[in-house]
Amino acid sequence: MKINGNAIRPGMVIEHKERLWRAVKIQHTQPGKGGAYLQVELRDIRDATKLNERFRSSETVERVRLDQKPYQYLFADGDMLTFMDNETYEQVSVASDLVGEPLPFLQEGMAVTIESYEGSPISIELPESVVMEVTEADPVVKGQTAASSYKPALLENGVRVMVPPHIEMGTRIVVSTADGSYVERAKD
Repeated sequence: MKINGNAIRPGMVIEHKERLWRAVKIQHTQPGKGGAYLQVELRDIRDATKLNERFRSSETVERVRLDQKPYQYLFADGDMLTFMDNETYEQVSVASDLVGEPLPFLQEGMAVTIESYEGSPISIELPESVVMEVTEADPVVKGQTAASSYKPALLENGVRVMVPPHIEMGTRIVVSTADGSYVERAKD
């Protein structure tokens, strides 16, 4: 589907220079001389390279529709991850590099969304947050709670995060899968 160059929004997938790109950031620019344009930061879907491109309103770009389908994560076998379709119970194996940085937060039985283009999977979206248990945390230092301070903690998956001083070993916390940051204490 063709769209105007200034209709690109963050999260959209477009076809540009015979590759698929996801718009990460956009900025409308109206210089004093010349016409206005849209400065777009693009990330290649397949190899994660970045590209900054300018699109004028007179240009058209091809917007790509991705098929999104819910799957359940089953297990890892080397570099391959196996997922099950929730409707047909069909199993699909994909390379672990499609998950990217949130890979350590992938847990067995987790519901994920696999985006595919023309039948081949191109990305895997994890839930926004996961509940993890703290396996190691530094003890609380008295008087340290006067200012907002954080201390390092080790999670059950081996990832280090910064947590508030009241979090102790064995506490279950909610962690953001996007950047691995502490969100809150788990409510369970």
